[in-house]
Amino acid sequence: MYELKLFGGIVYDGLGSPGVRADVAITGDRVRAVGRDLGPARREIDVAGMAVTPGFIDPHSHSDMVAMMSDPQPFKLLQGVTTEIAGNCGYSAAPMDEAAAKEAQALFGDLAAGAAYTAGSFGTYLDDIEAAGPTNHLAVMVGHHTLRLTANGMRRTLAPKALAAMCTLANEAFAAGAVGFSSGLIYTPGAYADVEELVALGMVAHRWQRPYATHMRDESDALEAGLDEAIEIGRRARIPVQISHCKAAGRPNHGKSSMLLEKLHAARVAGVDVRGDVYPYLAGGTMLHALLPPQALVGGAKALLARMADAAERCRLRARAEDPVQAMAAGLWRQVTPADVLINRHRDTAVAGRTLKEVSGEGDAWEVLCALIAADVNAMIVPTMMAESDMRAMMADPLIGIGSDNGMPTGLDHPRTWGCFPHFLGRYVREENVVDWPEAVRKATSASAAQFGLAARGWVGPGAIADLCVIDVEKVGHDGTYAVPDVKPAGIPFVVLAGDVVVDWGEFTGERRGRVLRAGHAERAARAAVEG
Repeated sequence: MYELKLFGGIVYDGLGSPGVRADVAITGDRVRAVGRDLGPARREIDVAGMAVTPGFIDPHSHSDMVAMMSDPQPFKLLQGVTTEIAGNCGYSAAPMDEAAAKEAQALFGDLAAGAAYTAGSFGTYLDDIEAAGPTNHLAVMVGHHTLRLTANGMRRTLAPKALAAMCTLANEAFAAGAVGFSSGLIYTPGAYADVEELVALGMVAHRWQRPYATHMRDESDALEAGLDEAIEIGRRARIPVQISHCKAAGRPNHGKSSMLLEKLHAARVAGVDVRGDVYPYLAGGTMLHALLPPQALVGGAKALLARMADAAERCRLRARAEDPVQAMAAGLWRQVTPADVLINRHRDTAVAGRTLKEVSGEGDAWEVLCALIAADVNAMIVPTMMAESDMRAMMADPLIGIGSDNGMPTGLDHPRTWGCFPHFLGRYVREENVVDWPEAVRKATSASAAQFGLAARGWVGPGAIADLCVIDVEKVGHDGTYAVPDVKPAGIPFVVLAGDVVVDWGEFTGERRGRVLRAGHAERAARAAVEG
């Protein structure tokens, strides 16, 4: 007798195959059979008229520290997401020494979910997350910012032997189970790196057969150059490349989606395994200080605050931010107007929830920006930068999967944190047919599983890990807005996590059932399941 059976649904295998009416039988943490007349189970759930899919895999998460929150956080499970890939955009919570942990807290502490970054190895960090208990599965990449902070601080130029130290730390992280290597080349200190530095780290990833995920150096005026750099790193290091949150940002760059996709397809023809992910929104989410040129952060948070207090420095930074020749080192200032910038997190609660234009009034928006950063270095924004036509084109391309780029599940965060996947399925699949259901499911499952080596996840079949999602295709969606983002999604009545029902008739059961997925361990477990 099986332990659990989902019967009467339309099963999408996650590989792009058409849906078939079948039952799914589960014992332990594995799918044991898919078909009809499978026999009885201790619990049988009637899912007639609904879709049964692999649990969604979010390739672009910032949930690195969410497990440290005091209560279980089901914001991803309620979307059907069973596995998140964290450590994106160059930010990982390890490895850090004491100085790096202090600087990380000052510059991107909002990503710490209320906890404090601490010194420790990558393996110790994974152990700590596992002990705290993630609510869904978590796999983590090692971040370039973190490696550089620990080996070199916030200096622009690498000290002697700093790169060798970074490579050693990366090697230790891969040995501990890091599923990849990420960069965020628009942010500091990663923005100070050249191609040679990134290729050297990529070669360490190559030895472990781990991919490279990048928030490119530019996603707007110099998008072409940013893509060329990412592809060059993949070619020279001989590693797969994931272009994070694909976009053509800024009004002058709307329409560049065709160029982006052409470059990805051409690179694959030339032998570089490059893919990407996209979120189904026109606004992104980032730190307020990302509007500044990266040079503003040379030396760290203390130096940034000194520059914000110096009128001559503010003027110099403004000239660089507004100089089109400096596209790859200018920050995001030229890509938005003050009306496009919603401040969603700030120490001053009177500021949060208002645009930079609203806060500035008749004043100088640049000066107001600098004052806001001086008041809260960790402030966050939701900037509207993309065009609907570009987003749809990228969403429809077979090389592009779906990734949320979520923030913390608290306060006025971006609605993608609570609703990315249901929003994609409800609006862009059911209502607008940008892609059909088999392809939509593939984009949310096996497309990312393959890129990050999650061999037993992202598909439905005998031997697969029993991470499953049940979708009411007529109801799935998310009504969250930028003003009210934390709305519970609709149309995900059941989620199964390694054989346990963790969302039951749309309600979270309350238990932390997630696991930390360490690269190397998963492959051995998958082989054992097949052999046994």
